[in-house]
Amino acid sequence: MDDVAFSNGSLSRLGEDQRVRVEDYLNDKLQNTADLESLDSLIQAVKDQQALLKKQLQEAEDALRTADQESAAHASSLAHRATLFQQNQADIDRRLMIVTHSETSDDAVRRFGETMEKLRRLDLASGYTELLQEVEALSAETRNQLKESPEAALAPYTRLQSLIMSLYPLHAAAESAAPHLLDHVERIGRTLKGEMKDHFSKKFGELLQKLNWPDRGVTVPEYLAETWKGRIDNLLNFQQPELEAQENQPARRFKQPPVLLPFEVMAKPLELRFRYHFDGDKPTNRLDKPEYFLTHILGLVNTYYEFLMQSLEPILRAHFKGSNLALNPLYIDATSAFITSILPILRSKIHTFLPQIARQPQLLSHFMHELMSFDASLRDEWGYDAGAGAEGWKGLTWEVLVQEDWFGRWLQVEKDFALSRYHNILETADSGEIDYDSVDPGITKPTKAAIRVNDLLETITDRYRPLLSFSQKLRFLIDIQIAIFDKLHERLHSSLEAYLTLTSSIGRTVQGVTREDQTKLQGLGGLERLCRVYGSAEYLEKAMGDWSDDVFFLELWEELQDRARQSTGKNLAGPMSIKDVAERTSSAVGSEGDTGALFDETAGAYHRLRVRAENILIDTMTYNVREALRPYGRVNPWSSLSSESDSAASAITPEIEPVIQLLSTQLSFLANILAPAPLRRVSRHVCLSIQSYLWDHVLFRNSFSTTGVAQLARDVAAIWAVIDRSLVHGDRSVSAESSMRKLKDAIALLSVPLRNSSTARSTSTPRAQDDEDDRAAAAWGEDDEAGAQAEEKPDMRSVSNAGADEEGEVPYLEDVEKRVFQSNESAREALHLLGLEHLSESDARYLLERRLELSG
Repeated sequence: MDDVAFSNGSLSRLGEDQRVRVEDYLNDKLQNTADLESLDSLIQAVKDQQALLKKQLQEAEDALRTADQESAAHASSLAHRATLFQQNQADIDRRLMIVTHSETSDDAVRRFGETMEKLRRLDLASGYTELLQEVEALSAETRNQLKESPEAALAPYTRLQSLIMSLYPLHAAAESAAPHLLDHVERIGRTLKGEMKDHFSKKFGELLQKLNWPDRGVTVPEYLAETWKGRIDNLLNFQQPELEAQENQPARRFKQPPVLLPFEVMAKPLELRFRYHFDGDKPTNRLDKPEYFLTHILGLVNTYYEFLMQSLEPILRAHFKGSNLALNPLYIDATSAFITSILPILRSKIHTFLPQIARQPQLLSHFMHELMSFDASLRDEWGYDAGAGAEGWKGLTWEVLVQEDWFGRWLQVEKDFALSRYHNILETADSGEIDYDSVDPGITKPTKAAIRVNDLLETITDRYRPLLSFSQKLRFLIDIQIAIFDKLHERLHSSLEAYLTLTSSIGRTVQGVTREDQTKLQGLGGLERLCRVYGSAEYLEKAMGDWSDDVFFLELWEELQDRARQSTGKNLAGPMSIKDVAERTSSAVGSEGDTGALFDETAGAYHRLRVRAENILIDTMTYNVREALRPYGRVNPWSSLSSESDSAASAITPEIEPVIQLLSTQLSFLANILAPAPLRRVSRHVCLSIQSYLWDHVLFRNSFSTTGVAQLARDVAAIWAVIDRSLVHGDRSVSAESSMRKLKDAIALLSVPLRNSSTARSTSTPRAQDDEDDRAAAAWGEDDEAGAQAEEKPDMRSVSNAGADEEGEVPYLEDVEKRVFQSNESAREALHLLGLEHLSESDARYLLERRLELSG
């Protein structure tokens, strides 16, 4: 292939690099003999590529040629323009030097600039003069028209006010270049505004005097209706430019709503009357009765409501119809406009009233609650919103607490009052007594202190419920309510710890407890102390659960969650951060889930305290019962083989009487205090403790005869009876017998009758009894022994339902023993037939070994 590539001699004319590239190309395309067949097509493809490249080269050369020509033309044009510029510059310099009589061009430019600055100042002065002339002309025209036709004076006055308003943006754009001019124009405008306002107000005031305003029952007669409407329109037209300018301004944080001039004139005699009654030494001006002047303001609205609706509201609606002010109720609602006009009277009174009561906590607290009630009346009864729309009117309370910064002082006053009331509750002689009458039956009885503290906290809620500020409400919740909850929890916890210390042997030794103190904690004294802690903790825990479902606290929780999720690190309530709030309220603060409530942390603390108190109560009861059972565990009448007399058959063991007396006294006491659920839990643990003690110290330590088993059954039945009587709430779903099923089954097993018992089994005939014995033997797979006498089941059968198989036949103890000791499977079948489901095979064998008749 190399020979072929070089045979045409064309490569000899190429450069070294090009020759190498051609060789590589040919070596790539012609690698074997078969590739020579495509040589023609390869040569044709190379030729086509060569033609295309030549075409592209020609186009590039043409484009380069055109670009060179355009570049040369542009350079020539640029040079020509530069020459013209230099000529013009020289001509300008020459002319400037001639005009300014300067010797150099730089000096000529400087002098020319100074001349132009003088001309600019002259033009500016001319504009200022024209402006001042126009202002003076409009002012003079307004005054002239005001004397002849007050209505006509509004047109030039409106143009003057528009001119003044247009100067503000121009003044700002000029970087405050004309402060003296603006001040002069504003002074002229204010003077003219005052003159016109006085004129219109005086005319309207004269009309009000003719109507005997502000007497009750004032009306506008028909012959004065047009005059009434005209003078109100004059005042509104005079004020409207100012109202529209204020409406278009961006909302300011502490912006007070504007007062319409007709209502401002009407409010002046009302202000004089208010000051006469509440600013002097009149009996109505009392520091302890702020409701006097607050009620007076509300009374004014109620007194003149009909007059406002009939004589003023139609004029307002007609006047502002079609303007952007018609959307604001302050301008079209006569009642809202009237309230706005008299609130400044109240603000002035509050401003002077607060410093007088600042050092008197009770008066300050009383005033704040009366002021909140006043705000609520204006909102709810009269629908007043101060033009705030959807945001709502924050009220005078908010102005006092936030704008005048009285919240911190008021919060401290309320906190001091709440803590003082809390300590008074605890120091009351009967505060620690259990209240049996204040809660419904079937509910755990709290102490009187817990109920009174809960009432105190509900009162605190009512005190700050009307507040609109989220931060203020949260501060009340945390600083007062939760703080008092924590204090009471600490007191209850300390009481529980003190009980444990006084009742422990180490505590009695270390603390030096007197015998009198020990006596108080024994018996019902100790139980009552535990019940006070338990009942108070449960009552307040449930109260917090109910509060968490209250609409007020639900809304507060939702707002807290929203603010916490959107927080950027700022504090949520005063100095408290999200972490601080979460520690006092709920760990779910700021989480994305819907769980959590404001009292989670506090309620959780009370829940743990309640559970602990209940456990200690259970431990105390079980300890008392086991101590009372000790003498019973040491007696041993169980192996007696003597037959029972009639009196002995119904008597219980004397050593069990203290236990029955203890259970009767203490469980009855608990039944009067505890709700059914905790009472069942305590009773169940007591039953399990009794069962455990009798199992370990009686059943497994003694041998039993038939008489002994019957005696044990009577004793246990007496215990069951006294425990059941303590469940006074009517709930029999859980009984003492059902709580001691293992003990019940053990006694039932020991009570299975002997085959050779001397006691008659029933009143049936001998033949019928023999048939019954045959059926029993057949059921248990054993033959009846000849001559065996029938016997009656012992008294335990009336207490227990065990001891009979599924078909009703009565087995004998000897048969049961054989089945139980035969094998595990046989023992399980025997226990199942007897209905003894709570005994294991080993327990059954051990118990049967305790029967003297079998072991003998």
